[in-house]
Amino acid sequence: MTGVTVIGAGLAGCEAAWQLAERGVDVRLVEMKPQKRTPAHVSDDFAELVCSNSLRSDELTNAVGLLKEEMRRLNGLIISCADATRVPAGGALAVDRAAFARMITERIRSHGRITVEMREADAIPEGTVIVATGPLTSDALAAKLRALDPEGAPLSFYDAAAPIVTFDSIDMESAYFASRYGKGTADYVNCPMTREEYTAFRRELVSAQEAEIHGFDDGGVFEGCMPIEVMARRGEDTMRYGPLKPVGLIDPGTGKEPYAVVQLRMDNAAGTIYNIVGFQTHLKFGEQKRVFSMIPALKNAEFVRYGVMHRNTYLDSPRLLDRYYRLKSDPRIRFAGQMTGVEGYVESAASGLLVGIETARELLGLPPADFPAETAVGALAAYISGGSVGGFQPMNINFGIMTPLGYKVKGKRNKNAAISERSLHLIEEKKREAEI
Repeated sequence: MTGVTVIGAGLAGCEAAWQLAERGVDVRLVEMKPQKRTPAHVSDDFAELVCSNSLRSDELTNAVGLLKEEMRRLNGLIISCADATRVPAGGALAVDRAAFARMITERIRSHGRITVEMREADAIPEGTVIVATGPLTSDALAAKLRALDPEGAPLSFYDAAAPIVTFDSIDMESAYFASRYGKGTADYVNCPMTREEYTAFRRELVSAQEAEIHGFDDGGVFEGCMPIEVMARRGEDTMRYGPLKPVGLIDPGTGKEPYAVVQLRMDNAAGTIYNIVGFQTHLKFGEQKRVFSMIPALKNAEFVRYGVMHRNTYLDSPRLLDRYYRLKSDPRIRFAGQMTGVEGYVESAASGLLVGIETARELLGLPPADFPAETAVGALAAYISGGSVGGFQPMNINFGIMTPLGYKVKGKRNKNAAISERSLHLIEEKKREAEI
């Protein structure tokens, strides 16, 4: 049995390498850091979280909560490290991003069947290979990938990260701890705004100077990471129906619901830095300081990281890949992560998990696990390999792409719970039958 080359030590690449190695397959993991970085990376560790530190909801009535639970039951590396480095975030799973990346790096480097090569991959090697270089694939390798599909062109959208401020610089006399709808513990810092404050803030936000990004326009933004200034331009109340929604966040000082609320979430276990939730942006750094300081509780905020924007590239996967993330024209080449069109940290790791399991089974002479679309991990694979309708777009996991129940259940939460119950039952069946 030959080994596998995995290119890229992000979430998907690390998960794929781990699943292979845990099944007895030798892995060569090629990572270009620290020799070369993308515009979004700052750390030398693997699995660096370049945007939010949140892996989103941990509830089984939410599709991403279900996906995480499936990964737990399938012994996923990424989710186990996330659980071990979690920080308070109400009903969400958020992590100390530095501790999270460090733990994954240590576990990958210490595995006896994984050999790490710190260099840029500028070509696709012989043998079985998993390309998990992410949406910021280097130019040299991107050119080789384009050659695999001379009739098509990579698709792209723009992604952004939110600023991070120190906790000590937040004016807690103008803010309070709470979690929306009372879910989980009161882990979010809430910065209320009056109608007048919100209106003035929005006015300055829509006219603030943006950093120049070649080829950028508002229509090229992925909806899940829309810059706050783009959201503000869409309408007077768009932000108040999005990240600044005040519903369920009663201000203890007034006993009333504010007109708008900016939320901050803990970004490290020590609780010394917080990120501004939903404030992805591509404003110039000076403008971020000026405009975001108009939020009363952030009037003296110390920014330890400003928001940045970068272009993400992904494949026309329905045309190019099968349900095992293999290149239809050359199945020895597989892909994993955001470049396949799965969107989000958890989804990227889940694609690496599936590719790692299925590739190992193939090399070991075992039949495919064939996760069905009744499971979240299988539904993602089905979506990127042909389940989309119309123009292909990056997709977060959602119950809408999973196989319907086939019977009526009253209430959305009850229906979602039933879908999750069915999925986890199928995952357990797969583990028993296929010895996954």
